[in-house]
Amino acid sequence: MDIKFISGGVCAARGFKANGVRCGIKASSKKRDLALIVSEKRCAAAAVYTANLVRSAPIKVTKAHLADGYAQAVICNSGNANTCNANGLEIAEGMSALVEQYTGIAASDVIVGSTGVIGQQMTLAPMENGMAALTAGLGDHSDWAEDAIMTTDTVPKEAAVEFEIGGVKCRLGGIAKGSGMIHPNMATMLVWVTSDVDITPKMLQKAVSEDVKTSFNMVSVDGDTSTNDTFAVLANGLAGNKVIDSEGKDFDVFCAALHAVTERLCRMIAKDGEGATKLVTCLLTSAADDQTARTVAKSVICSSLTKAAMFGADANWGRVLCAIGYSGARVDVERVDVSFRSKAGKVDVCKNGAGIPFSEEEAKKVLLEDEIDILVDLNSGSASAEAWGCDLTYDYVKINGDYRT
Repeated sequence: MDIKFISGGVCAARGFKANGVRCGIKASSKKRDLALIVSEKRCAAAAVYTANLVRSAPIKVTKAHLADGYAQAVICNSGNANTCNANGLEIAEGMSALVEQYTGIAASDVIVGSTGVIGQQMTLAPMENGMAALTAGLGDHSDWAEDAIMTTDTVPKEAAVEFEIGGVKCRLGGIAKGSGMIHPNMATMLVWVTSDVDITPKMLQKAVSEDVKTSFNMVSVDGDTSTNDTFAVLANGLAGNKVIDSEGKDFDVFCAALHAVTERLCRMIAKDGEGATKLVTCLLTSAADDQTARTVAKSVICSSLTKAAMFGADANWGRVLCAIGYSGARVDVERVDVSFRSKAGKVDVCKNGAGIPFSEEEAKKVLLEDEIDILVDLNSGSASAEAWGCDLTYDYVKINGDYRT
């Protein structure tokens, strides 16, 4: 299948507009902090959310709004997580009502997102003041919407693809925010995806729920699962393809397009981890089954000691073996091979669970690059997995030591 990356983010698909403005949610900041994405018609919608028992008010409201499988807009703020607030539900519902007031889209068809500091008092006033400009400026502004949802992110995260379903040209694109407190389970950070594919809510939910198993659930920056993680997809059907209402070739193409976008966003999120200088990818091969492959790969990129070694360009492969050993997966550690790879080359460091001679100088060159692959071969089957993380640096502590103040 031919899937081509294009520009446009959440505005790449037909019928979607977006905008982002500064409304002053965080008074000390001069950045955009309120985003809006709208479709010209009602969409099939699906989402997955954080597994954290402490959940933001926007998640509770969004779940209620998506109970019927449809939505038409996304409103999202940065600067305040709207979590653990006494008036949280009032604020989240108020954000939906503002969308209805200014666009005519029913409040019950609005997805709500918030990101920022947990437990900070919040009022609707800044958003009330910013809605006129936000709606008036709706257009091909995926980048402005992306800018408005960023917190400690240092780079924007946006991707879109073009593909064909049944000979009909279709598009799908997304934006994401995420830099710290990244260790998803059934969702991630905040990710908004739009598509013009015609697909039923049931099949869209199936696609989203399956995709996260090998995309966002395989990302970790710091081991902390956020209270606000949401991954939502809206599909308005304006491409005009034959509706996807069951599994088959068309559904497979849609899932592949979705995964192309989510995987690219995963890599962007991991590489932009708070204080990070390197994207670290674990490529796990020859596992007994998919669950073993995913568990082991995720354990490797979550290891603080391994992450620190990557920061120091130290080929301390024993830390990789250690992470495999405590992963909880049933692994024959005496069959494990480990290598490090980057654009500077590849160095084998472990064979059958034991160290082998290698050049420390060559290993250092490999690990000094900004994108590093940790290759782990379990030599036990045909399953594979990929997980994305980053190095652990001094700056991570600096950023989070005074994040609130």
